[in-house]
Amino acid sequence: MKTINFKNLILVLFSVLTVGCTEDWMDTSNAKKLFPINNNWEFKQASKKQWYPATVPGVVHTDLFANKLIEDPFYRQNEKDLQWIEEEDWVYKTTFDAPVSVVEKNRFSLQFNGLDTYADVTLNGQQILSSDNMFVGYDEEVTSLLKEKGNTLEVYFHSPIKMTKPLRDKAGYEYPADNDARAEKFSIYSRKAPYSFGWDWGPRFVTSGIWRDINLMVWKTAKIEDVYIQQVSLTDQKAELTATVEVYSDQKTTAKIRLKADEHTFSSQKKEITLEKGKNTITLQATIDQPERWWPNGLGEQRRYAISTDLMVEEEIVDQKIEKIGLRTVELINEPDSLGESFFIKVNGQPVFMKGVNYIPQDSFLPSVTKERYDWMIESMTSVHMNMVRIWGGGIYESDYFYDQCDEKGLLVWQDFMFACTLYPGDKDFVKKVKAEAEYNIKRLRNRPSIALWCGNNEVGVAWDNWGWQDSYGWSKEVQDQLVADYNRLFKEVLPEMVNTYDKGRFYFPSSPISNWGKLEDFSKGDNHFWGVWHGKYPFESFKEYVPRFMSEYGFQAFPSFKAIKKFTIEEDWGLETDVMNTHQKSYTGNGLIKVYMERDFKVPSNFEDFVYVGMLLQADGMRQGFETHRRRMPYCMGTLYWQLDDCWPAASWSSIDYYGEWKALHYAVERAFRPQILSSDIEGEQLKVWLVNDEWSPRKSTLEVEWRTFKGETLATKRYPIEIRGNESKVVLETSLTEILGRKSTLKERKGMYMILRSVEESGRNDAHNYAFFVKPKDQQLPQATISTDVIEEDGQLFIKLSSDVFTESVALTIEGDAVAHFSDNYFHLPTKMEKYITVTRTELTATELKKVLTVKCLNNLK
Repeated sequence: MKTINFKNLILVLFSVLTVGCTEDWMDTSNAKKLFPINNNWEFKQASKKQWYPATVPGVVHTDLFANKLIEDPFYRQNEKDLQWIEEEDWVYKTTFDAPVSVVEKNRFSLQFNGLDTYADVTLNGQQILSSDNMFVGYDEEVTSLLKEKGNTLEVYFHSPIKMTKPLRDKAGYEYPADNDARAEKFSIYSRKAPYSFGWDWGPRFVTSGIWRDINLMVWKTAKIEDVYIQQVSLTDQKAELTATVEVYSDQKTTAKIRLKADEHTFSSQKKEITLEKGKNTITLQATIDQPERWWPNGLGEQRRYAISTDLMVEEEIVDQKIEKIGLRTVELINEPDSLGESFFIKVNGQPVFMKGVNYIPQDSFLPSVTKERYDWMIESMTSVHMNMVRIWGGGIYESDYFYDQCDEKGLLVWQDFMFACTLYPGDKDFVKKVKAEAEYNIKRLRNRPSIALWCGNNEVGVAWDNWGWQDSYGWSKEVQDQLVADYNRLFKEVLPEMVNTYDKGRFYFPSSPISNWGKLEDFSKGDNHFWGVWHGKYPFESFKEYVPRFMSEYGFQAFPSFKAIKKFTIEEDWGLETDVMNTHQKSYTGNGLIKVYMERDFKVPSNFEDFVYVGMLLQADGMRQGFETHRRRMPYCMGTLYWQLDDCWPAASWSSIDYYGEWKALHYAVERAFRPQILSSDIEGEQLKVWLVNDEWSPRKSTLEVEWRTFKGETLATKRYPIEIRGNESKVVLETSLTEILGRKSTLKERKGMYMILRSVEESGRNDAHNYAFFVKPKDQQLPQATISTDVIEEDGQLFIKLSSDVFTESVALTIEGDAVAHFSDNYFHLPTKMEKYITVTRTELTATELKKVLTVKCLNNLK
């Protein structure tokens, strides 16, 4: 008689109970379904009778333009002629048939993912919804109203100005919304994207419209409204999970619910439950053996587990919701230490230097942002070695697709709540809206491995303490006390309570930055927005002095490329201070500040096209100094997030990628400065100091090669030094005199015609990192005229540009004339003497022959 192994029997029975897929779970044909209602829409001005075709998702401005009722909002100075739109009410309507029978057991709900902003919605003449918050979605059951054929859905949008004017009048004082580009400040009272009212990089287009999808949801008996998967514990051996499932049922009934994943290491519960009419909450447990971890870009794989929550009623699966989770720990360490107050992020127990950027909405008209545009922005971040993106608080909570891509590509998300640069009301109605908005978006985002932290607002705290609002607005003490009380209520009570309730354990802090940039001693505390460069007119060299524990915002402006400028101007607009260029410059300091900085470092071209080119070099080199300084000051400084990645319209701004998706010189500089290993140098008088920074976990051994050359190609000295560095470290690998390297003293006159190449070369001969060092500013360099040879090569369907030059050529810029599009793998690069460089060309439909005809090359050497 065989002995029964009860332990194995129990395991088999548990496996059947928890994971087993009996046939009744396989059929999902009757599960909840969504049917988009995006077709046959019309719109009109409420006060007029004429209807016009509309696009949904969309906004009034784009529909007016599509119907040739207004000119291109971004062209020249058209912005100022379109401000009337915000004062009007607008109506959208469509008709649709029910996609399935309305007489069976089906239930119907209309799901509104984004209404901008004050909207009354009627179905077949009956009001079903009144919206007053752009940042929430709505789900309204319409079973009793729906017909088989000819359903009429109408959305009436009230003017945001008219809706908020009574609130402003009642307040009796003005809020400090200085970016609101109108004398009367209305933006504060709306839960609507703040930037649409104007900002110091964007126009004022106060939109209305159906800005995200409307879906007709068909369901039976019950539906899953939310699944919250919490990582209870994580070790190399096991991950323990708890899923909290919210189910809505239209009746009391019995049901079954389970978690499922197509992973042999996954096990979970299946439960039989009783659903009460209304909302029900169910908890389920699950484990994953030998879990694979999710890592930020550059440090490992972005492993995700697709976990399905299945709900069965009367032996039919009525709903199924899939969440893709990543197993990892993310901690933000913000606490007193021996240096002041730390601010750094640990991922899976390891401190990680954050390399990233501040992100604004990609368009003034949000539905214009396609998946292709999202893909390009995500690729443009990950391909330049970023591991974090800050979703800034004056824009929007981004689309699900955006966060999907961050999860997939390893971009940690610093998520602001949507409050920026002004104080806000704290009355009962406003707080109610904020709570609904916070709950909706925290629930929407909390399962994502990319979400690293929540921040209450952008710059409101530091502004109250340092921007002089109290004097400039002349508020009474009573008003000031009320403003402070409202601030504390929103950012120190309501929002932290919402995070603690719906995303317990995630880091929250009330306002970024923690420290102000005006005093050096503040740079030892928390995160900082350093605006001494640009707003304070400090020189770029001040980046070396003003180093915070974490730099979460800083930047410098440049125009987009001249090719981009041609798209929204005519020739008479081409100048630093023309009306049109000033319209497309929203910073109060204006375009003239670019020239002030340029005069410090570069020769200022008289030709506007050359000025635009040099301006991009100025932006790139100035910011490079910041990037390199922050990285070499690791671990004192543990993050650098520059302002800003993108533009919402074509303009001069701090962006590294222009509105049309073209990388400025700055973005190419980011790619070089954010590489896993970089060499960075500093020349002070006669002393040279070189740092090696290594982001990777493994130590490195190599040889530092320092080569001193003339611009004409003569090698004056070559020195080699053995170096090694630990993983995740910044280290000074060379500190010596210039005389020691050259073997003699060199005069200032000589140095104007010289430069250095620094290389870290591994034993295999692989060039691990390289950089350039110059002895004088570009305006003092004696660059010889350069003859650059170019050739376009096509191999296996791929285009390459081969370049070489007879002398050292500084800041080589490749552009293509006309309307054709192309992306270059490198640009605005230095080209040493007689070195062949190959550039890969992507995102183009040009042939090699066509590219040759439209390719142009510019360099600093040959400017007049």
